[in-house]
Amino acid sequence: MDHDEPLAAGQIPRQDREVRFLLDSGRVAEANTLFDDVVARTPAAGGNRWRRATVLVYRAVVAWRLSRIPLALELAAEGWTELDAERPEGAPAAQTIGMLGYLLDGIGHRRAALDMMRLSVQVAREAGHDHTLAHCLQRLGGTLNFRAVDAPPETARQIFGEAATLLEQGLGLISEGYVHRALLGAYSRSLAGIGDLDQAEKTAIRAGELARRVEDWWGQAVSHWVLATVQRERGELSEARTLAARAVTEAERINDTSLLFRFSLDLADICNSLGDAVGEAEALRRSLKSSRKAVETLQEGLGQALEQRRLAVQAQRLAMAAQEAAARDPLTGLANRLGLERAAPQLLERTAARGRLPWLVLVDVDWFKGVNDDAGHAAGDAALREIAQLLRRECRTDDLVARWAGDEFVVLLVDATEDRHNVGPVVAERIRAAVDNHDWSMVVGSIRRPTVSIGVAAGPAKLDQLFAAADIALYRAKRHGRNRVEVHPTVGGGDGTAAPLPGAGQPAGLE
Repeated sequence: MDHDEPLAAGQIPRQDREVRFLLDSGRVAEANTLFDDVVARTPAAGGNRWRRATVLVYRAVVAWRLSRIPLALELAAEGWTELDAERPEGAPAAQTIGMLGYLLDGIGHRRAALDMMRLSVQVAREAGHDHTLAHCLQRLGGTLNFRAVDAPPETARQIFGEAATLLEQGLGLISEGYVHRALLGAYSRSLAGIGDLDQAEKTAIRAGELARRVEDWWGQAVSHWVLATVQRERGELSEARTLAARAVTEAERINDTSLLFRFSLDLADICNSLGDAVGEAEALRRSLKSSRKAVETLQEGLGQALEQRRLAVQAQRLAMAAQEAAARDPLTGLANRLGLERAAPQLLERTAARGRLPWLVLVDVDWFKGVNDDAGHAAGDAALREIAQLLRRECRTDDLVARWAGDEFVVLLVDATEDRHNVGPVVAERIRAAVDNHDWSMVVGSIRRPTVSIGVAAGPAKLDQLFAAADIALYRAKRHGRNRVEVHPTVGGGDGTAAPLPGAGQPAGLE
């Protein structure tokens, strides 16, 4: 097997290389069968990341050649993700990046492909691995050849010249094997592109002879294409047509649609120059057939992208729902302690930025243990839900209402524009009165109805500071008889009041 390159032998499993050998030998059906066994064994995660990426991209290239487009895209995406994980360095990284660039070029992602191939050459030079560098130079030079063929005449020669320089460097590094033959074939096309037809012919013949010895149909296809180009430039159109037809047949045999598309177009042009309408039509038919794969790839890629986007949106929604659920109290539907702690810093910062004073209202249900003991826990839960509804009713939409723990609630009043020095106590008193005047008979029956004690604090402070100050005020409300509001002096300075508000309910008495 001719693909036993030093690097590949250490990075690519032997069966993977056997598939590629069968494919380049035109034995597509055998390659497909063996490939099924190969892809069933996924390269292990962890360990040598570059080796895993190399295997994945290598398989993506093979899947692409076998027209298994969805699989090729999936493998390429996974391999590309592995590449993004760390800075590329070393021969395996260079080889993998080069292969991915080759695949992207075939898919049609041309700009990214060329950038990736240039990067592979840079990484290979830094690694100091001659064989890898030669292979990366071959891919880059061959890709530049195809760019030059499609370029305007005024720039084509310059691109061919760059390719020739790179490919000549590669030939100076290795003298045998698959990459050597590929370098010879690509170099011969560059020579033809810069007008050195005699040397191009000699090099292409040599590449073809070496390819025939090992049944390398890919090498033979490129050799015949270059020889057809040379004869066409010399005006020998009949000979050019024969050679180009061979190149097309060989490209079909190895199932390389990129080569087939290019070779078929050139054959159609030659037939047109000869007035061979039948030959031109057949060549264009083959070109159209190969171009369909590019369209199918685009459709597959768009379909996969849409499906991946759908799954991503679905996952995002599920994650958001889980996050919201984690921050919400299941009994009352209010934010829980986690929800309050997540939202408060941003609300406090926004309020301070607008020059307004935030207020924290800490609400504790009086005699709640008695409700649970006398009326049962179901009645206690119902009472907490009723209080949660009353809190929502007495607060504004922008205020953050949360169940802190047990029978304790927190209201964070932000962005208050009305009576900013008294809004906290006013809202607190509304809450106290709403609970005190509520009809509790349907919830707790004839037992002592719930009331609330409330501590209020304000100031340009953090949540824990506001909470601590409000807690002190709440303790004072409890100590002074419950069912009342107490206000802590403004946190961080300012004036406040520690007296109960006018109109506050009378103490409900102690148990």
